Amino acid sequence: MTSMNAPWVKHPGYYIREEMEARGWLQRDLAFILGCTDQSLNVILSGKRGVSPEMAKAFGDAFDVQAEFFLNLQKSFELSRAAEPAPDVAKRARLQNSYPVREMIKREWLEESDAALIEEQLCRFFRVGDSSEVPYLEHAAKKSNYEKREVPPEQLAWLFRVKQIASQIAAPSYSEQALREALVELESLRIAPEEVRHVPRILMNCGVRYILAEKLPGSLIDGVCFWLDSDSPVVGMSLRHDRIDNFWFVLRHEIEHVLQNDGQAEEIIDASLEGERAGVSENIPEQERRANREAAEFCTPQKRLKSFLQRKHPFYYERDVIALARVLQVHPGLVVGQMQRHLDRWAYLRRHQKKIRSLVTPGAIVDGWGQVAPVSI
Repeated sequence: MTSMNAPWVKHPGYYIREEMEARGWLQRDLAFILGCTDQSLNVILSGKRGVSPEMAKAFGDAFDVQAEFFLNLQKSFELSRAAEPAPDVAKRARLQNSYPVREMIKREWLEESDAALIEEQLCRFFRVGDSSEVPYLEHAAKKSNYEKREVPPEQLAWLFRVKQIASQIAAPSYSEQALREALVELESLRIAPEEVRHVPRILMNCGVRYILAEKLPGSLIDGVCFWLDSDSPVVGMSLRHDRIDNFWFVLRHEIEHVLQNDGQAEEIIDASLEGERAGVSENIPEQERRANREAAEFCTPQKRLKSFLQRKHPFYYERDVIALARVLQVHPGLVVGQMQRHLDRWAYLRRHQKKIRSLVTPGAIVDGWGQVAPVSI
């Protein structure tokens, strides 16, 4: 679609002729001053050719004005005659500024379409009736609860994808007793990385929908706990850190939320679950302190670890760490992860923090890393 020509925006040649008339110059006079032929000047004066940067400098010297004056005249003229962009451009920009829409399309959370249909899909994705209710969209009628809780858009989109997947999973009713009993079986899996493959089955048997979803770029999401109803808890994990220690810590953290019935009123979203946020200081909410405490204890019994650190201070040899892990019947990577946190030495024995994503995803419900969960958009 082309724009309507603005008649008041003239070609630079029009204004150059005005300047010539003001000085009483003929075309051949200006050609002489510029050191060019009448013909090469005429195509500019007649509007058949634009003013190049080189000619703008020459006209500037000839008329004793800044070269930018002629370049701005040329730019204004060209813009006045440029085709109007498709209406989708501004709307796509607004959508992309609010959410990583391009990445969501790539992940097949949304279908590629025109901007209006993408906006409609966002309404369905976020389960609202109108685009004015979609959180973070510029024209939203009012701030949503998520915005008040300062949940970043990338994390919010990830959360709703997990919700979308969870709502289409058939699972038995949740049993708290079964989940508490399952903790014993889960503890037995800590010894070797490949044992994580049993986790999805164990949780499903307890009535916990367990979903692994790759995070969106820029997001620091680690996990989430929420309930579809009073009998249907959901645990989602992003595997943001593909390490055995982080896997078990985040998993046990989310399981504790389920056991305490956290997340029934509103989702418990865990992001940047590391360092101080994985601790038990007073500035952390009580439900998070409790989940962190149980997660740390699950990875490595804390009294045993503190005793080890006191006895071996200041030299923590690898052979001693491996021996402690053997006694505790856990993989050395779990001990290392807890030691890193206590010592604030994040590079310490990092080679023991084995990758587990490729081991747990084959038996789990997965969305991301090249896989798309089979759910309707």
